[in-house]
Amino acid sequence: MSLDRSPIATVRVDLSEEVGLPTRRASGILYGLTEDGASPPDVFLTGIGFRFERAGGAQLDSPGGWVAGRYERRWASALAQYRRTVALDGEFIILVHDLYGADGTAIDRWPGDGGNFSDFERFLDRLIEDVGAAGLIPQWDLWNEPDLDLFWARSSEQFRGAWRLAYRKVRARFPEATIVGPSTAGEPSETDEWWNAYLDFVAANDVVPDILSWHEIGGRAHGQDPVASRSAVERMLAARGLHVRGYQVNEYAEASQQNPGQSAWFVARLERARVDGLRANWGKGPELHDNLASLLAHSPDGYAPLGDWFTYHSYAGQRGVVVASEPDGAFDVFATRLINNNRQARLLLGNHGGMTGPVAVNVAGFQAAGLPDPRVLVERIAYDDGRPTRGPVVVRAEIDDLNDPTSVTIVLDYADARDAFAITLDSGRF
Repeated sequence: MSLDRSPIATVRVDLSEEVGLPTRRASGILYGLTEDGASPPDVFLTGIGFRFERAGGAQLDSPGGWVAGRYERRWASALAQYRRTVALDGEFIILVHDLYGADGTAIDRWPGDGGNFSDFERFLDRLIEDVGAAGLIPQWDLWNEPDLDLFWARSSEQFRGAWRLAYRKVRARFPEATIVGPSTAGEPSETDEWWNAYLDFVAANDVVPDILSWHEIGGRAHGQDPVASRSAVERMLAARGLHVRGYQVNEYAEASQQNPGQSAWFVARLERARVDGLRANWGKGPELHDNLASLLAHSPDGYAPLGDWFTYHSYAGQRGVVVASEPDGAFDVFATRLINNNRQARLLLGNHGGMTGPVAVNVAGFQAAGLPDPRVLVERIAYDDGRPTRGPVVVRAEIDDLNDPTSVTIVLDYADARDAFAITLDSGRF
């Protein structure tokens, strides 16, 4: 089958060029587990290659947390969700600001008000003691979105004082702790005054985070592109002689972008940037603590997966080695192939720009992949208006536009930009 119109984009994959190992770096979520950590069932987490959970009891009691005199409930939830996470071989990122109570509700005091950090010190001492007594080894996210008034209603200078205090207390008690920050709402930018002041401060005070973090939900600096954001922050670090262990986009995708097409694009961009990522969660109240950040819905029979869950399920199934690929405009692809003569390659194609029309996927390097005469299976992962689905739908299983023995072009009819496509090339039969 061929399409009458010329492709609006062509993405390319070279199976012969290995660029790394798949680590499921985009399979993290913000909250999404029940308050007691018991649900959703394991199959829905293992099915997406669950790797990161970021939580700290947000919206419980509301107002809640330390400043409201209701720390214990939030701590108990964080503890339960930590234990569930590590039982599934995930990494837990503890949200200090939520345990403190600065989760978007009005609070009567902030760390450092009037130059006095004593209450914040007592809070940190309690949290650090509880973490140590429970034997937890979390990543420490010291504050969320300190560049946004909703989560830090004081000056950036006051925040930097709170950061220094929290950093030093955590490091003193847990010298090997992984400290994450600053987890800003805005992406790092060389022209951003907040980011420049923060990096100057952490350099001067020797309080540099182990993992530098930010969010890709507003698109203010780089149009929500982890690749561009990492490039910018690397230049900013180099100018100051700073080094970090890694990078983390610990919230990505606005609510309107949580569909298979955009999720697959974020997966591809995070993998391309070599940045760990956690899906944002826009739930309120009980919905925040459930449904894996809107990957699931409740049905009469229990939990039901949405189309987006199948995006991450397809991503989790990509194993072996990551191979080279090239995006085109709003379209990007994450590609892997198996090794040791298993003769299979898998691709996940996403759409960030809302564009529709024919999209070409050119795949080369068959000989290196042990796929001299590959069969092609193409599955559409449908958004389906956000309703539960039964899974991907096969839309074509034939090689199209064979140009030479080592390269093939597959033309997809991208009719709904909110859909994603999973492509499997295999030397056997499906």
